[in-house]
Parts: sequence; C-alpha cells; structure tokens
Amino acid sequence: MASLGNGRRLWSLTGLMELEPKVPFLWPFSPVHQTGKGSGNMARRVLKLASWTGVALTASGFYLYSNKYLDPNDFGAVRVGRAVATTAVISYDYLTSLRSVPYGSEEYLQLRSKVHLRSARRLCELCCANRGTFIKVGQHLGALDYLLPEEYTSTLKVLHSQAPQSSIQEVRQVIREDLGKEIHDLFMSFDDTPLGAASLAQVHKAVLHDGRTVAVKVQHPKVQAQSSKDILLMEVLVLAVKQLFPEFEFMWLVDEAKKNLPLELDFLNEGRNSEKVAQMLKHFDFLKVPRIYWDLSTKRVLLMEFVDGGQVNNRDYMEKNKIDVNEISRHLGKMYSEMIFVNGFVHCDPHPGNVLVRKCPGTGKVEIVLLDHGLYQVLTDEFRLDYCHLWQSLIWTDMKRVKKYSQRLGAGDLYPLFACMLTARSWDSVNRGIGQAPVTATEDAEIRNNAANYLPEISQLLNHVPRQMLLIFKTNDLLRGIEAALGTRASASSFLNMSRCCVRALAMHKKKNASSFFRRTQISFREAFNLWQINLHELILRVKGLRLASWVLALLCWLLPTPC
Repeated sequence: MASLGNGRRLWSLTGLMELEPKVPFLWPFSPVHQTGKGSGNMARRVLKLASWTGVALTASGFYLYSNKYLDPNDFGAVRVGRAVATTAVISYDYLTSLRSVPYGSEEYLQLRSKVHLRSARRLCELCCANRGTFIKVGQHLGALDYLLPEEYTSTLKVLHSQAPQSSIQEVRQVIREDLGKEIHDLFMSFDDTPLGAASLAQVHKAVLHDGRTVAVKVQHPKVQAQSSKDILLMEVLVLAVKQLFPEFEFMWLVDEAKKNLPLELDFLNEGRNSEKVAQMLKHFDFLKVPRIYWDLSTKRVLLMEFVDGGQVNNRDYMEKNKIDVNEISRHLGKMYSEMIFVNGFVHCDPHPGNVLVRKCPGTGKVEIVLLDHGLYQVLTDEFRLDYCHLWQSLIWTDMKRVKKYSQRLGAGDLYPLFACMLTARSWDSVNRGIGQAPVTATEDAEIRNNAANYLPEISQLLNHVPRQMLLIFKTNDLLRGIEAALGTRASASSFLNMSRCCVRALAMHKKKNASSFFRRTQISFREAFNLWQINLHELILRVKGLRLASWVLALLCWLLPTPC
C-alpha cells in the first residue's frame, strides 16, 4: 500500500482482493439484476483472476526483457512516439529560440549554431534509440559535409561507430533460418564478437571446415520488418515539418531511402554488385574486391573472402606499413573517376570503414580493398555525359559551359551554388579555376558556414536535381573527407585524372554513335590529342613543382649552411 502524499492511499491490485465490496459490483457481462452476495463473490473472483493474470504478465515481461527476448524499442508505438516527440521538440526549439533575434545578426548566428547543435544531438539520440533505418538515414546526413550545417554532420558522424550489435543468439537464429544449419555445422570456428557492426548488419570472422578464412555478414533480424514502417514514419514527419518550415524540402531524403533500402537489405544483390565492379575495374591491379561464396549466401547472410587491412584514413597504419598516402589518394581518384564518368556504376558508400588499404601478402604491392557493395548508383547515359561535360568545364574554367551543364542537371538559376556544392569550393575559386590553388583553411570554413547560411536554397536544389545526383553528392563528400584526412585534397593531379576519364567517356560515346570509320578515326585522334594536352599540362605542373622545391632547398641551404 502506497501513500499519495495527501492522506489518501493508493491500493495495490492484490490488496483489493482482500476487500469486501460494500456495494454490488456490476460486471459488463453479468446480469444487471444480479445483486447481493452472489454479486460480491463474482466480483472477488473476477478481481482475483485479473490480479493473478496481471502478476503473470508482469513476471513474464520481466523475464523476457531480462533474457533479451523482448525489447521495448521493437514496439511500433514506442518507436513512433519517440520519433514524433523528437521532431516536435526540434521544431519547437527552432520556432521559439530564433523568433526574437534580428535575422543575420551576430547574436542570431551564434544562437542558430546552438540550436543546430541541440537539434543534431536530439536527432542522433533518436537514431541510436530507434536503430536500423534511422541510423542508416542519419549516416547519410552525416556524410553531407559541405551540404548541411557542420553541427549536424559532425554530430551524426558518430553513427558510423555507434551502430547496434545483434546478440550471438540472434546471429545464430538468422544463420539457422537462412542456411538451415547450426554455426558449428558450417564453420570450424566462428568469432562471437563481430569485426564491425553497421546499421543493417554486422560482420563476423570465421573459418570453414576446409580451412578457408571468411567474413560472414549477417543482417540484424528485426531490421527487415521495421524498415518499411520506419520509412513511412519518416515521410509523415518530413511532410509535417514542411508545413511548419515551407522553405525546407527534405522529401528527397525519404525518396532515396525508399528506393535504396530494399536493395541494401538484399545481400544477393550486394554480391552481384561486388562481382560486377570487380569485373568492370579488373584493369586496376591495385583494387581488391573480396570473392563471394555463393553456396553459403542468402538475402540475409553473405559469405565472402576475408581480407585484412587498415582503414583508408588511418595515416598511422600507412606510415607503419610504408604505404604512400599520395599513391592511395591517386588510386582512389582513378577508381571513382572510372566508375562515375566511364561506366556509370558507382559505389556510393566509401566511408573509411568500407575502404581498406594493405600491402598484398604475396607481392608486397599496395592494394585498396573495397567492401560493402549494397549501395550503388546506376547513371543514365544522358546524366553521365552531362556530368562529364560539367566537370570538364569546371576543370578548364569554361564558365559559360558550367552554367549550361549545371542547368541541364536541374540547377536552374542556382547554378553558382550547385557548382560550389559539387566542388566544395567558393564561387571565387570556381571562377579562378579549381585546379589553380589548393583549398585553404579559410575557404574550407567559408564553405561550411555557407552550408548553414544557404540551407533553404540547398534543400530546394537537392529536391530538384535528378535523383542520381543525390548519391553522387554523398560519394563526393565522403571521398573529400578521406582526402582531407590524408592531407591530399584538391591536388591538381586528381582533377587531371578526372579530366582524362571525362575525355575517354565522351570519346567512347561519340565513337559508338559514329556512322563511318573515318568519323571514328577522327574522334580517336581528337581523344589522343586531348589526352596529350592533359599529360603536357601535368608535366608542366611537375616541373614547376620541382623548380619551386629547388628554390626552397637553395634558400634553406643559404639560411642554414651547416646542416646542408
């Protein structure tokens, strides 16, 4: 029996069983005219039954919860309530916190940054609590470094390392259901602790009975059932937020999740993508794509060759293993330029956990290991060729064509903003030539600040460009993050490699549509001449670099004669 604090008593249900009711207890299904002792006995029996039922249900609930069979996060009402509450709190914060401050003032900018940070933390907590699809979408937002305010991207980046883990019991259950056997029947050994966990799955190291070491990717058991409901919930919330803030258009995010999530949840599709890109880029001897073992793979379990290495942004690992960061950066640029401009089949999740580097055990050659092939963007020829033309125009500073091809790709009058988003450079740098000078810390800070200042225009632009462009933006920003970590961002050689791929892609398209041998020969000569021009330009840049280095060395020898 507990006190309510005001003299009244709060009686427990079991305590009520001991009470003799002073008035007839009328139960809905009992005869209305039933009164007296029979009615009282009926009431006591019903209360006793309800009490024991409540005790049994409560005990069962605690038992299931303590044994991890029941998780409150799996209840739709809990997930929906949490998402609605978080969206409401974030919206209220924006509506009230900035209302009384003059727009654009220093105070406004400082306060807006604080609101962004509070909201980003709330959103991150929501993603961690609801898991699955929410973490996947949060990771996508966290990758848009130069498109969203830094408070959001820096806060949401932690989702790459805070993905939930399934228990070993759940892993065993998925393997049993999909492969029809127990783990010990399939593997000589199986590490219970995963090598890594992501939003949709986790990877375990195992050894087959024939001695081959493999990586086993196992889907989280509940994510499949929850994903469609989660996307519907996000769609409703985005539409609700649009009613409060009409200038913010984030339906593109929901559309992307709707389209891509079912593909990412099908591991057989991931296996096919893996084999396709390995065949497509087989001429790159520095690229390693783990082999798929199809006989032990299903939609929820993917078995592949185990390949070890360090993450591509780990400079310490590279220095320890004598791997040249500039070589890795060049290889990465070549690989992605080939995917985007030549083949139109693009791996769209190159965060550091999915791109490893190593020295091949047999040859000692440096290799890039590309993992997680669930998310690819297939580019149409029209989009791919317009994108080639646009990058050629940006690299060679042809501003008329920059405007033309930006508008062909859906930018409209916002083409200067589009060019800045694509290159992560200021408009002044785009006009001067993006290959003329590297990104400075000041320019980088300016770009990040503009992501906050132009957020309504950016969201409008993302809602109007072709859907193929959205994952390209994400891929570009992830690759820039890797280059920034390696200290190789925006080198002239990376732009020249892109230009080579653009020249080849455009020439291939023209030759395919040429009607005569003479025309194809003419196109081939033009292609060779353009590639020669690029090589000459690169040679000149190297000579200038060597001359500058010799000048610096001579100056140091003059200033410090003894060490030299």
